[in-house]
Amino acid sequence: MRRAIFPGSFDPLTLGHYDIIQRGITLFDELVIAIGINAEKRYMFTLEERKRFIEEAFANEPKIKVLTYEGLTVHFCKEINANFILRGLRNPGDFEFEKAIAHTNRKLSEIETVFLLTSSGKSYISSSIVRDVIRNGGDYTGLVPETVVATHQGNNR
Repeated sequence: MRRAIFPGSFDPLTLGHYDIIQRGITLFDELVIAIGINAEKRYMFTLEERKRFIEEAFANEPKIKVLTYEGLTVHFCKEINANFILRGLRNPGDFEFEKAIAHTNRKLSEIETVFLLTSSGKSYISSSIVRDVIRNGGDYTGLVPETVVATHQGNNR
């Protein structure tokens, strides 16, 4: 079985993430959306909300699982028998950063990293930009899946 993980904080899930996930499921038998937990990071959305955004967005996709993890991504890969890490690239800066992580992961384990370029119309979207738009009262609805919009509007953050 070709199992990959797509790790991230998904704070929140964006249309860029959604794009990579949709395209990633065509490459693997199972895609685990792995929400990393970092105790030192302040999140806008709770872990439960972030997990629900993803589960609801992909409720009809049997090849997707949503799990949380702490620690090194390669350790989590070994724990769940994943042989691939899927990453999205928006720009050259992402490539340089992700390349260093991929080389390190490869040095630590036998995990292969697979890179997908984000679709051209979504390459500008990042979770940090979305959080800034939300904090400042902007229209973020074209940047995130409906599951995020519904939850956020229900909470009036």
